[in-house]
Amino acid sequence: MDFQTEFKPLTVQPQEIEEKSFEMIKEELGEHPFTEEQFPVVQRVIHASADFELGRSLIFHRDAITAGIAAVRSGKLVVADVQMVQVGISKPRIEKFGGDVKVFISDPDVMQEAKRLNTTRAIISIRKAIKEADGGIFAIGNAPTALLELIRLIKTGEARPGLVIGMPVGFVSAAESKEELAKLDIPFITNLGRKGGSPVTVAALNAISLMAERQE
Repeated sequence: MDFQTEFKPLTVQPQEIEEKSFEMIKEELGEHPFTEEQFPVVQRVIHASADFELGRSLIFHRDAITAGIAAVRSGKLVVADVQMVQVGISKPRIEKFGGDVKVFISDPDVMQEAKRLNTTRAIISIRKAIKEADGGIFAIGNAPTALLELIRLIKTGEARPGLVIGMPVGFVSAAESKEELAKLDIPFITNLGRKGGSPVTVAALNAISLMAERQE
């Protein structure tokens, strides 16, 4: 039996779908406080979430975009807090400049140490990551404890990231961890409240790497 629907898509061409989506986002968002260099990140975050409230709540350190582009183009390591963030990142654009994307949360030594200390793997993974990612980009979309530990290590001078994209989602410590990040005078991208997650963190990073690629 041949089932038909009355609805017909405007287009089935992937590039046209994305372009039309971006046009709709720009129109529906209306006036906003974001700079020209920040707006592509906002646009992709809204595109990934269909959430204008989340997009409007984004907070950028004044150097976030330039620092992120510089880190990508310098081949710095990108650290993801969980595999969901890692797999969503456009690795070819990162690798094009000699970089890589790593996640440490499932490493055997991380799991063993977390068990020994009775703490989260996210915390231990950040302690391991900072040893390899000086000047790198930290993309945290899932684990508030990872973001809080990174903030602690930044304050002690043990961590020196090039950019922190901190948008963990959740109810326990998620909003608070982002509030703490926004107090730091280091390049960061974050958002207000409980919303966030892997897809929007990935979207922000992919927007940065796309801008880095287009600078050529």
